[in-house]
Amino acid sequence: MDTQDITVIICCAGMGTRLGIGTTKSLVDICGKPLIIYQLEQLRNFDDIRIVVGYQAEKMIEIVNRYRKDIMFAFNHEYETTGPAASVGKALMKARKNVIILDGDILFHPNEFLEFLEYPDECLAFSDIKSDEPVLMKVKNELVVAFSMNEGCYEWPGIAKLKRDRICKENSYVYKMIEAHLPLKGIYVRTRDIDTPDDYDNAIKWVLNNYID
Repeated sequence: MDTQDITVIICCAGMGTRLGIGTTKSLVDICGKPLIIYQLEQLRNFDDIRIVVGYQAEKMIEIVNRYRKDIMFAFNHEYETTGPAASVGKALMKARKNVIILDGDILFHPNEFLEFLEYPDECLAFSDIKSDEPVLMKVKNELVVAFSMNEGCYEWPGIAKLKRDRICKENSYVYKMIEAHLPLKGIYVRTRDIDTPDDYDNAIKWVLNNYID
Protein backbone atom coordinates (compact mmCIF):
# COMPACT_ATOMS: atom_id res chain seq x y z
CA MET A 1 0.00 0.00 0.00
CA ASP A 2 1.61 3.25 -1.20
CA THR A 3 1.89 5.96 1.45
CA GLN A 4 0.67 8.38 -1.22
CA ASP A 5 -2.72 6.64 -1.00
CA ILE A 6 -2.96 6.93 2.81
CA THR A 7 -4.33 9.56 5.16
CA VAL A 8 -3.38 9.20 8.84
CA ILE A 9 -5.85 10.45 11.46
CA ILE A 10 -4.74 10.71 15.10
CA CYS A 11 -7.50 11.32 17.67
CA CYS A 12 -6.19 13.67 20.36
CA ALA A 13 -9.25 15.69 21.38
CA GLY A 14 -10.08 14.14 24.76
CA MET A 15 -9.44 15.53 28.23
CA GLY A 16 -7.84 12.47 29.82
CA THR A 17 -9.64 13.03 33.11
CA ARG A 18 -8.88 9.55 34.49
CA LEU A 19 -5.16 10.22 34.17
CA GLY A 20 -5.53 13.15 36.53
CA ILE A 21 -2.48 15.22 35.56
CA GLY A 22 -4.24 18.14 33.90
CA THR A 23 -3.14 17.52 30.32
CA THR A 24 -4.52 15.76 27.30
CA LYS A 25 -3.07 12.25 27.18
CA SER A 26 -1.31 12.81 23.86
CA LEU A 27 0.94 15.37 25.54
CA VAL A 28 2.04 13.34 28.55
CA ASP A 29 5.80 13.26 28.98
CA ILE A 30 7.36 9.87 28.31
CA CYS A 31 11.04 9.94 29.21
CA GLY A 32 11.42 13.59 28.20
CA LYS A 33 9.26 13.57 25.06
CA PRO A 34 5.50 14.05 24.51
CA LEU A 35 3.61 10.89 23.54
CA ILE A 36 2.38 12.44 20.27
CA ILE A 37 6.00 12.87 19.13
CA TYR A 38 6.64 9.14 19.62
CA GLN A 39 3.74 8.51 17.24
CA LEU A 40 4.85 11.07 14.67
CA GLU A 41 8.37 9.65 14.63
CA GLN A 42 6.93 6.33 13.48
CA LEU A 43 4.90 8.13 10.80
CA ARG A 44 7.76 10.10 9.30
CA ASN A 45 7.20 8.62 5.82
CA PHE A 46 3.57 9.75 5.60
CA ASP A 47 2.75 13.14 4.10
CA ASP A 48 -0.97 13.40 4.92
CA ILE A 49 -1.30 13.35 8.70
CA ARG A 50 -4.27 14.93 10.43
CA ILE A 51 -4.49 15.41 14.20
CA VAL A 52 -7.91 15.98 15.73
CA VAL A 53 -7.65 18.41 18.63
CA GLY A 54 -10.08 19.64 21.24
CA TYR A 55 -8.97 20.01 24.84
CA GLN A 56 -5.73 22.04 25.02
CA ALA A 57 -5.77 22.43 21.25
CA GLU A 58 -3.39 25.40 21.17
CA LYS A 59 -0.79 23.58 23.24
CA MET A 60 -1.03 20.49 21.02
CA ILE A 61 -0.64 22.54 17.84
CA GLU A 62 2.36 24.39 19.25
CA ILE A 63 4.20 21.24 20.30
CA VAL A 64 3.49 19.37 17.06
CA ASN A 65 4.56 22.34 14.93
CA ARG A 66 7.91 22.43 16.68
CA TYR A 67 8.52 18.88 15.45
CA ARG A 68 6.88 19.03 12.03
CA LYS A 69 5.15 21.84 10.18
CA ASP A 70 3.13 19.97 7.55
CA ILE A 71 0.54 18.44 9.90
CA MET A 72 -3.12 19.32 9.36
CA PHE A 73 -5.30 19.96 12.42
CA ALA A 74 -9.03 19.33 12.68
CA PHE A 75 -11.15 20.51 15.59
CA ASN A 76 -13.64 18.51 17.60
CA HIS A 77 -15.33 21.23 19.63
CA GLU A 78 -17.73 18.66 21.12
CA TYR A 79 -14.90 16.63 22.66
CA GLU A 80 -16.59 16.53 26.07
CA THR A 81 -19.68 14.76 24.74
CA THR A 82 -18.42 12.69 21.78
CA GLY A 83 -16.02 9.79 21.35
CA PRO A 84 -13.02 9.06 19.10
CA ALA A 85 -15.22 8.07 16.16
CA ALA A 86 -16.65 11.59 16.04
CA SER A 87 -13.09 12.93 15.94
CA VAL A 88 -12.32 10.71 12.96
CA GLY A 89 -15.28 12.22 11.14
CA LYS A 90 -13.91 15.73 11.68
CA ALA A 91 -10.75 14.87 9.73
CA LEU A 92 -12.17 12.90 6.80
CA MET A 93 -12.72 15.70 4.29
CA LYS A 94 -10.83 14.84 1.08
CA ALA A 95 -9.09 11.93 2.77
CA ARG A 96 -7.25 9.51 0.51
CA LYS A 97 -8.62 6.09 -0.40
CA ASN A 98 -7.00 4.40 2.63
CA VAL A 99 -7.07 5.75 6.18
CA ILE A 100 -4.97 4.83 9.22
CA ILE A 101 -6.72 5.65 12.50
CA LEU A 102 -4.78 5.98 15.77
CA ASP A 103 -5.82 6.82 19.31
CA GLY A 104 -3.56 9.59 20.54
CA ASP A 105 -3.02 7.94 23.94
CA ILE A 106 -1.37 4.78 22.61
CA LEU A 107 2.31 3.99 22.93
CA PHE A 108 3.33 1.14 20.64
CA HIS A 109 6.30 -1.12 20.05
CA PRO A 110 8.19 0.54 17.16
CA ASN A 111 9.08 -2.59 15.18
CA GLU A 112 5.68 -4.21 15.53
CA PHE A 113 3.90 -1.00 14.58
CA LEU A 114 6.10 -0.86 11.48
CA GLU A 115 4.79 -4.31 10.51
CA PHE A 116 1.26 -2.93 10.80
CA LEU A 117 2.16 0.07 8.62
CA GLU A 118 3.77 -2.11 5.96
CA TYR A 119 0.88 -4.55 5.63
CA PRO A 120 -0.47 -3.88 2.10
CA ASP A 121 -4.20 -4.05 2.83
CA GLU A 122 -6.81 -3.32 5.47
CA CYS A 123 -5.90 -4.53 8.95
CA LEU A 124 -6.46 -4.02 12.66
CA ALA A 125 -3.89 -4.09 15.43
CA PHE A 126 -4.53 -6.32 18.43
CA SER A 127 -2.61 -6.27 21.70
CA ASP A 128 -2.14 -8.22 24.90
CA ILE A 129 -4.62 -7.25 27.59
CA LYS A 130 -2.98 -4.53 29.68
CA SER A 131 -5.80 -2.04 30.39
CA ASP A 132 -8.16 -2.10 33.36
CA GLU A 133 -11.32 -1.77 31.21
CA PRO A 134 -10.38 -3.01 27.74
CA VAL A 135 -12.50 -3.56 24.66
CA LEU A 136 -11.70 -7.20 23.92
CA MET A 137 -11.01 -8.78 20.54
CA LYS A 138 -11.58 -12.30 19.32
CA VAL A 139 -8.84 -13.35 16.90
CA LYS A 140 -8.90 -16.59 14.90
CA ASN A 141 -6.31 -17.59 12.30
CA GLU A 142 -4.89 -14.05 12.23
CA LEU A 143 -8.34 -12.56 11.59
CA VAL A 144 -10.16 -10.27 13.98
CA VAL A 145 -13.66 -11.74 14.06
CA ALA A 146 -15.39 -9.82 16.87
CA PHE A 147 -15.18 -7.09 19.50
CA SER A 148 -16.59 -7.75 22.95
CA MET A 149 -16.77 -6.26 26.43
CA ASN A 150 -16.74 -9.74 27.99
CA GLU A 151 -14.89 -12.27 25.81
CA GLY A 152 -11.60 -12.28 23.97
CA CYS A 153 -7.92 -13.01 24.45
CA TYR A 154 -6.65 -9.64 23.19
CA GLU A 155 -7.54 -5.99 23.55
CA TRP A 156 -8.36 -3.31 20.99
CA PRO A 157 -5.59 -0.65 21.01
CA GLY A 158 -7.39 1.79 18.73
CA ILE A 159 -5.19 1.20 15.67
CA ALA A 160 -6.81 0.48 12.29
CA LYS A 161 -6.15 0.72 8.57
CA LEU A 162 -9.34 0.90 6.48
CA LYS A 163 -10.63 1.83 3.07
CA ARG A 164 -11.99 5.37 3.13
CA ASP A 165 -15.44 4.22 2.03
CA ARG A 166 -15.67 1.83 5.01
CA ILE A 167 -15.67 4.73 7.46
CA CYS A 168 -19.20 5.78 8.34
CA LYS A 169 -20.58 8.43 10.67
CA GLU A 170 -20.40 7.32 14.31
CA ASN A 171 -20.26 9.48 17.43
CA SER A 172 -18.98 7.02 20.00
CA TYR A 173 -16.24 4.49 19.37
CA VAL A 174 -14.16 3.56 16.33
CA TYR A 175 -14.55 -0.17 16.94
CA LYS A 176 -18.33 0.17 16.57
CA MET A 177 -17.75 1.65 13.13
CA ILE A 178 -15.55 -1.32 12.22
CA GLU A 179 -17.75 -4.15 13.50
CA ALA A 180 -19.86 -4.38 10.34
CA HIS A 181 -16.74 -5.04 8.25
CA LEU A 182 -15.31 -7.96 10.25
CA PRO A 183 -13.47 -10.24 9.79
CA LEU A 184 -10.33 -8.23 9.03
CA LYS A 185 -6.65 -9.12 9.08
CA GLY A 186 -5.14 -8.79 12.56
CA ILE A 187 -1.58 -7.66 13.27
CA TYR A 188 -0.15 -8.24 16.75
CA VAL A 189 1.33 -5.02 18.16
CA ARG A 190 2.42 -4.64 21.76
CA THR A 191 1.04 -1.38 23.15
CA ARG A 192 0.44 0.60 26.30
CA ASP A 193 -2.82 2.53 26.65
CA ILE A 194 -2.31 5.51 28.95
CA ASP A 195 -5.61 6.02 30.79
CA THR A 196 -4.70 5.98 34.49
CA PRO A 197 -1.69 6.93 36.66
CA ASP A 198 -0.69 3.25 36.83
CA ASP A 199 -0.85 3.03 33.01
CA TYR A 200 1.42 6.08 32.81
CA ASP A 201 3.98 4.63 35.21
CA ASN A 202 3.98 1.31 33.35
CA ALA A 203 4.45 3.03 29.99
CA ILE A 204 7.51 4.87 31.25
CA LYS A 205 8.99 1.65 32.63
CA TRP A 206 8.31 -0.07 29.31
CA VAL A 207 10.20 2.57 27.32
CA LEU A 208 13.08 2.61 29.79
CA ASN A 209 13.28 -1.17 29.41
CA ASN A 210 13.61 -0.80 25.63
CA TYR A 211 10.02 -2.03 25.03
CA ILE A 212 10.72 -5.39 26.66
CA ASP A 213 7.73 -6.73 28.61
